[in-house]
Formats: sequence, structure tokens, C-alpha cells
Amino acid sequence: MEFDFEAELSKLTREELERLAKSMMTSGVALSFHGKRSAMQIAKKVRPRQTRREPKLHVGSPEAQSKNMLIEGENLQAMVTLYKYRGQVDLIVTDPPYNTGQYFRYNDRWDNDPNDPELGTIVSSEDGSRHTKWIKAMMPRLQIMKAMLKPSGVLAICIDDNELFHLGMMLDEVFGEKNRLAIINWQKAYSPKGGKSVSKTTDYVLVYAKDKGLAKMDLLPIDRSGSKNIDGDDSGDWIPTDPSARQNREKTAYAIQSPFTGNLHYPNGEYEYDGNLPEARAHWVNFTKAEAKKHLREWGVAYVEKDLGDGRGNALVLSGSSVALEGYNPASDPVVQLAAKKALERREKGNWPKLFFRDDRKRRPGAGRPRLKTPIDVVRAGMIPTTFWDEEFYETPADVGSVTWPHAQSGHSDMAKKELDEIVGKGHAFDTVKPLRLLKKIIQIWCPDNGLVLDPYAGSGSTGHAVLELNMELEADRRFILIEQGAPENGDKYARTLTWQRLHNAVTGKRPNGKKAKPLGGGFEYRLLTKTIDAKTVLTMQRDELIDVVLTSHWENHKRSAPSLKRVDDESYQYLVGLDQNEEGYFLIWDNGGPVGSLSLDTYKKVALEAKKASIEPPFHVYARYEMFQSPNVRFWKIPDKILADLGLNENDEYNNEDERA
Repeated sequence: MEFDFEAELSKLTREELERLAKSMMTSGVALSFHGKRSAMQIAKKVRPRQTRREPKLHVGSPEAQSKNMLIEGENLQAMVTLYKYRGQVDLIVTDPPYNTGQYFRYNDRWDNDPNDPELGTIVSSEDGSRHTKWIKAMMPRLQIMKAMLKPSGVLAICIDDNELFHLGMMLDEVFGEKNRLAIINWQKAYSPKGGKSVSKTTDYVLVYAKDKGLAKMDLLPIDRSGSKNIDGDDSGDWIPTDPSARQNREKTAYAIQSPFTGNLHYPNGEYEYDGNLPEARAHWVNFTKAEAKKHLREWGVAYVEKDLGDGRGNALVLSGSSVALEGYNPASDPVVQLAAKKALERREKGNWPKLFFRDDRKRRPGAGRPRLKTPIDVVRAGMIPTTFWDEEFYETPADVGSVTWPHAQSGHSDMAKKELDEIVGKGHAFDTVKPLRLLKKIIQIWCPDNGLVLDPYAGSGSTGHAVLELNMELEADRRFILIEQGAPENGDKYARTLTWQRLHNAVTGKRPNGKKAKPLGGGFEYRLLTKTIDAKTVLTMQRDELIDVVLTSHWENHKRSAPSLKRVDDESYQYLVGLDQNEEGYFLIWDNGGPVGSLSLDTYKKVALEAKKASIEPPFHVYARYEMFQSPNVRFWKIPDKILADLGLNENDEYNNEDERA
């Protein structure tokens, strides 16, 4: 369907026309599509939902459960319901459906009522309006994602080439082109497939900041456990680093002859003198040929350049050696024998040259591959995310820009599927999983150690798994919120099957067929979105329903992003229902067999007695219908007003704080 510009223009308000004109004047380029006006406004029509906790699906200790969430439900409705986290998320990393004609569904009724629960039919690749439908589904979700982020927050969204350009234009419009941080090109496949077209071996991650001036980019951590000073280096501890990079550059892909063995080392492997050269898939980095020659001469032997006829740059070989690609045996070369003697003597003195030769698998001194000594003070906080991860370490971060992440650094699709198979078993039929290495890398760069990560398209739960793994590896305290609807049209709401199983097994160490792995620890709450919520709904809830809503929605300005309240499951308490991170008590006044009660002198006395029994100090947070008694020990929360406010509604069930939704 063609875009009727005049018809759509006539529907715009003055404010909308001004915003459109400003956008056109500042950016000069705008994405136009049929139904754009309604798509831009649809998020404001979404109603928050009642959230029901599912205790049987919680995993971990009560404290661990309160930190993380797995929510079963539609993601637009879920993000609206998570009003307490509006403006509190550090990083959104997500993987929406790619509109390939296999997974993306669209319900035409969403154009007018986003609260319609039906998913709609699969949008086929032959559907002439498939791009428009995908854009109309994504636009309100991107708007809500932006609202969920902190001022310093970052969105990293995975995509393939089907919607890459449309997504980029939407992000430019919602976030602003000036807030684009990176276009990451990651290697999803490590071998090309045959065919008549260019083989697709890469996908993309578009990274945008809510405000580029406030966003921070952390260096990637270096594992310093390998730091050492086995040679007594005067500069102190150092890390052995591989001086080769996976890129074909003939001039810097030359051979280096070892002074210890006489063997030829290429960037991608050792030459066995059998006529089979290592593939030209790598080159030497972090030193020039002149620097390499200088470092090699420091082993007490002379080096010269020699053309070996291997199609690479001139090799660095021992001066006077008869080395050749064929018919040569280093063990019978007297130059090599003399060089080995001098190199071993130099090794014994310690404080080795910067370019050294590691021990081989048989632990023969210097018989292994070339390595560089990288001083620990040069490593500093880590390495910057840049085009190639083997480049020099830098003191300060640089702009990422458009970069390529090879599979050795970001993982690949086959690896991701194997990771999922290993933790939940085969037969899950989930093929769009992302590798943990890719997600962990994104999280390390753009989420602080104690930050909050949101994934509105959780899929198999890879993002949550990555957070748990990073927390264990780096002793961090990141939290996650995952939202997944699953495939209810197939009778599988896999939020409670595949997604839950993966996270459960990651936390506990459980594996298929009774196997065990090292538990990652942590935990999460499982929540289910149910009916829409308003004042009438709140006042007619049963006690357990109301407790769930209080525990999941409560927030205060000074601790808005704090973990959820921990439920107190003890039938001996009539009013005590939860505790916060500071062990402050939350009480719900409920008449036995009746509706929500009021705070009176009598009910306050029961609250005080229950607080004493539970060793809880004031203030006491009390939820009730009316406040008929006041005490300096009580922070009173009126029902339904407090609950509605915590969900972004006012007393008339209309949205408040509209500015925050933009």
C-alpha cells in the first residue's frame, strides 16, 4: 500500500506538524510509511497489566530472586507495566524478529488497539506490506525502550540485512543520529556457503545512546591471572600476548626463524618443512619488521631478511643459515646449533627481550611459538573495543564507529546453538539464538558492574545467561529483566519452558541427562502478565493478587531502581507481606474474609506486634484503603492510589508523567 502523504498530513495536530518540520530541518531525512502517525502514538494507548508472581517458577534464594525477573507476556505491555523501571535501565540488549518470513507475526488490530492479546499471523516474505508491518510493530517498542533507559543508558539491538536500513532510520528518528555509538558487524558464520550470491556470514548490532554525551564505554577486561615475571623483568609483571592477527596482509605475513630450534614460524602456524605452508590468514602485529629484527638480535644472534619464495614478505632468518622451504633440516644446520646455544644462555640471564619464544608442549625452553611481553601497567584497565581486538592497548576509549568483530571475539551462530544444546538438550527447535560471547562483550562495554540489563525479546534467555556468567567471572552484580511471550500459537509459551529452563540450569548447574556443571549462582522471579489494571480491578482483587501487585509495583523516588520487595510467606502473619533491601517491612491491611481494610488504632497495634515478632524496626510501610490513625512510625500508602501511581496511572486511570513516555 502506497503512503498517502496528503491524507496523513491533514490528520496531524499543530504540535505534530512542528515536530515533523523540526525533524526535517535538522536531519533532512525522515522515514515515511503508511500508518506512521498512529504508530508514533500507539504506545500511549497500551494499558499496564496485573503482574502475578509464579512462586513455583522462582529460582534461587529470596534475595537473589528479588534482583532479576523473567516476565511471561507481550513486551510492549510488559514495558508499560514496568513503570517503576522507567529511566532506570543501563543497557537494553535485544534480538527482535528479523522479518525473514518465518517468525515475525503481526495483528492488524494493533494499529488501533495495542492491548489486543492476539499475536496475528506470520508475515510471509511475499507480503507486499511486510516492511511496513515490521516498522509499525517496532516503532512504539523503540519509543518505550528509550523511555526505559537512564539518561546515560544505551540500546544495542541485533538485526540482519532484511531490516537493517529501516531499523537504522527508525533509531535515527527516535534516538537521534547524533546519539549513534556503533554499527557492529559480527561474524555469525566462519565459513562461506556456496551459491550464486554473496554468502551472508555477518549480522549487525546497532548501538545508540539516549544521550551520547552522558553514555560511558568501558574497556574490555583483561584476564590478569596470567601475568607473571618469570624472567625477572626490571619493569615488573607482564602478560604474554599473541603478536598475530587474523587478516591476510602479505608483507607482514612473513616467516620468523626461531633461534632455539631453527623452525620457521608464520603468523598462523609453524612450518613443518613438508611443503605445506600455513594458510595466509594472518599477519604479525604490534611491531614493525625493523623492531622484530632488533628484538631477535637481542637473543645474541644475527638476523637477516631472505626471500623464501613463499609468496609472503621477506623472512627474518638466522644470518648464514641455509634455511629453505624444501630439503632443509634445522637439526643439522650448524648456524642453528650455535644460535640455540647463545639463545639458551641469554634466556638463563633473565630479563628477556620483548619478543620471546614460549616453551612447547613438551616444556622444552624456547621451543614454542613467538610471543610478546606486554607490561601489566601498559594493559591498564583493559582493551578498547575497536576494529580488531588484537591491536595495541590504549589508555583511553575511542569511538567505536563501524567495526567488525570476528567470530573468535564474538562467537558465531553454530557456537550459540551448541551452547543452548549443552544447557537444555537438543530438540528445542530454537535457531535464532545469539552466542554468549557476543552478548557478554556488549554488556561489558556498555553496562556498569552493578547495572541493570533489559531484554524485551528474551528468546532462549541468552542475555540473562550472559549476565549470570559475567557476574560469576568478574564478581559483578549486574541485574536483568527478561520479557518473553513465546509461541502460544503453537501451545508453547516457552518463557516457562525453554527460557526458564536455560536460566534455571545456568543458576543451578543442572544439565540434561543428569549431568552437572558449575552453578553460576544468582536467581530470578518469574512473573506472568494477566488482565489490564485500573482502580476497579485493584479494589476487587483477592488478597494474594493484591500482595503480588504491591510487591512487584512498589517504588519510591530515592530507591526507584532497587530490586523488588521480597515476599514474606508465613501464615502466622496477618498483615506483613514483604521486606525491602533495607529489611523495612511492608504491611497490607486486609479484613478477614473481606476487602482491603483501613489503618486504625487496632490494626496499627497488630502491625506493631508483627513487626516486633519479625524484628523489624520503623518505618512500617502500610498499604490500606483509608488512614484513620496516624503514627510517626508509619509510611502510609493508599489503595488504589499508590498502586496506580506506581504503574504510571492517576486516579482517573489515565496516564500521568506523559513526558517520560517520549
